[in-house]
Amino acid sequence: MDERTVFFLSDQTGVTAETLGHSLLTQFESRDFRQVTLPFIDTLDKAREAVEKINKAAQNGGPRPVVFSTMVQDDFRAIIRQANGLHLDIFDVFLEPLEKELKQKSTHTAGRAHGMSDIDSYMKRIEATNFALANDDGGISRNYEVADVILVGVSRSGKTPTCLYLALQYGVYAANYPLTDEEFDSGDLPEILMKQKKKLFGLTIAPARLRQIRKERRPVGRYSSVQQVGFEVRSAEQIFKRNNVPYIDTTEFSIEEISSRILDGTGVERRVRP
Repeated sequence: MDERTVFFLSDQTGVTAETLGHSLLTQFESRDFRQVTLPFIDTLDKAREAVEKINKAAQNGGPRPVVFSTMVQDDFRAIIRQANGLHLDIFDVFLEPLEKELKQKSTHTAGRAHGMSDIDSYMKRIEATNFALANDDGGISRNYEVADVILVGVSRSGKTPTCLYLALQYGVYAANYPLTDEEFDSGDLPEILMKQKKKLFGLTIAPARLRQIRKERRPVGRYSSVQQVGFEVRSAEQIFKRNNVPYIDTTEFSIEEISSRILDGTGVERRVRP
């Protein structure tokens, strides 16, 4: 089957076009996609250059490209529409029906989704990220009384990236604590976590997947052995059950899905909205 080229076009970072586009493309598992992001198209010349790249991809004999666009300004969008491709303009799809429903024209202002227009939200994300870094893997801060949620799990189960995503996306103060031999031997949680038990949320993972991840970091030794990863996962899940700590298996979930399930399971409020 021919590879289809997919373009993500934006007058800003391209994150919105990529996020929606990727979500839709995952529904076509048997297709191969070559994905190209063209961000910061903020001049007429850049719009024309984007058209040339799309047309060049269309001229290579394969199927015409698919174009996801979040261009705001009408003159840029008019140029992009001249390209030879399937155009999926997100503003055409969503903004025009909203204008009709609300009986009001949109501002057509570039950068509103991911720009610096909301300094307060931006600063909340930065503060939450600093908190996550200072409280990573049982770090020196351990300022758990400030945390919105404390993720607990074995090493390499996804705690750190999830905490950072919660901070950057939602401004959530997320700390994490790695379970070690001390907890596995005692079969219980340390006192510092028991004091914040209502904030705890556990992450577990399939032993085979955990071993694969650990082998990439430290291929030899006890850390990535079959026996060790199996023992740690079993022990962690026993600790969660013994202490009534809610937990999820991260094996098949993306960071976005893990974060969403944590927020849903804990009821933690988002400090900011994406």
